[in-house]
Amino acid sequence: MYYTRQILGGLLLLFSAVLVSCDQNIDPIDPMPMPTGQTATFQLSSVSDPSISGTAEFVENDDNTTTINLRLSSTPSGGMHPAHIHFNTAAEGGDIALTLGTVDGTTGMSSVTVNTLDDGSAITYEQLINFDGYINVHLSSSDLATLIAQGDIGENALTGESKTYALGSVDVDGISGSATFSQRVNGETLAEIMLMGTPEDGMHPGHIHFNTAAEGGGIAFTFNPVVGATGMSATNISTLDDGTPITYTQLLDFDGYVNIHLSAEDLGTLVAQGDIGQNELTGEEKVYELGEKDVDGISGTATFKKRVNGEALAMIELMNTPEDGMHPAHIHFNTALEGGGIAFTFTPVNGATGVSVTNVATLDDDSMIGYDDILEFNGYINVHLSASELGTIVAQGDIGSNELTGESTTYVLGEKDVVGINGTATFRKRANGTTLAILDVENTIAGSSHPAHIHNNTAEMGGSIAFTFTPVDGTTGISMTNIVALDDETAITYEQLLEFNGYINVHLSMAELATVVAQGNIGVNVN
Repeated sequence: MYYTRQILGGLLLLFSAVLVSCDQNIDPIDPMPMPTGQTATFQLSSVSDPSISGTAEFVENDDNTTTINLRLSSTPSGGMHPAHIHFNTAAEGGDIALTLGTVDGTTGMSSVTVNTLDDGSAITYEQLINFDGYINVHLSSSDLATLIAQGDIGENALTGESKTYALGSVDVDGISGSATFSQRVNGETLAEIMLMGTPEDGMHPGHIHFNTAAEGGGIAFTFNPVVGATGMSATNISTLDDGTPITYTQLLDFDGYVNIHLSAEDLGTLVAQGDIGQNELTGEEKVYELGEKDVDGISGTATFKKRVNGEALAMIELMNTPEDGMHPAHIHFNTALEGGGIAFTFTPVNGATGVSVTNVATLDDDSMIGYDDILEFNGYINVHLSASELGTIVAQGDIGSNELTGESTTYVLGEKDVVGINGTATFRKRANGTTLAILDVENTIAGSSHPAHIHNNTAEMGGSIAFTFTPVDGTTGISMTNIVALDDETAITYEQLLEFNGYINVHLSMAELATVVAQGNIGVNVN
């Protein structure tokens, strides 16, 4: 029994020694990193396959490492897709900064935990979520050129705020599209141009220019060319071509426009164009009719479109102008009936197209005028046959406060002392409440001139002259007069004329005022 105890005691001592020795030679197991709860997620958009997209999740760990989880949908089963973080924006491109885990096509997932970039430099979670970079996910290790997903991260991530401008066709029919500016976290801009109808093999240079498209201006910024096969261009905007910094917010207020050209060799041919920033059109517009005047068949419209900055884009569109014609056009003061000096000069109307496009910001004397001012302007438009024949007016129309509202009242002028002469008097309301009066008398004598007046009271009672019209032209039978005030300078509106106690007399001539060729009650005296 004694020896048994001795042997057992020795074995216990030996076992204890072995345990101590083992404990001294084995390193303790490090605890697994635990998430702190801080995460950031960035979107990964499809590239070569529109069905593949996903997210990149950055997870902060308590040991100063970061776990980056990629999750993609619709990846092909069995595929293995390398992924990397690159320097710069995706639009600019850049070298690999950090190799991420390979996405398993079957699950669409990968995960890697890091605390350094590929060059060994340390990087924290905070630095990663503010990194100047983007993620590329490739089709395979043997086909890195084909991207299946891509997305800007960190300071380059998009905030979700964006502005889209329309790019209309210009010299090539069928090509049009849009330019979308998207804000980045760092205040810079992702510019994406998308065009329809571009030729498959085309490469189309694009620029932001200073001023409006109607005025023209130098190049302010150069985009990456639009690829004809896709109709797309993506460019990062942080500075103008001269190095001046420009933010997304500043671009939304920029005095500029976008031109997309046919090719680097044919910059003179524009395939798409559109005003941007403060020059963008609001969608508010006013159309004025331009009636034919001295040349039969030429007529059209003048459209004023409001810009964000309050200025106006003026478009004159005429029908039947001669192919080789160049037609000067102006806004004049007063009504077309009264006539007046030139207030504003348009870009001449091109006879081949019938179109003139002009930016309106100041009058010819440099006084400011905006879209809202034009709608109240006391003026009219004349379009002339040519610079050498300004006396021949091919189209004309009142604008602003002188515009005709479409509201009118017609009175009958019956024959009186001369058999067969009769007609009508039409009062047409202007926007400012005054009246355009048109006397249209039949069977007047060519070359004659027939004085006409509004008299007080009814025709049966007779009365004194209240207002004097422009005499009726015997050759045309027409008289056109603007009515603002009576002959005694008492102001009178269209509505007041409709309530006026009066009648109209049209006389044979100044020498024979006693002979009335046409007569009719107006206002309250009409049955």
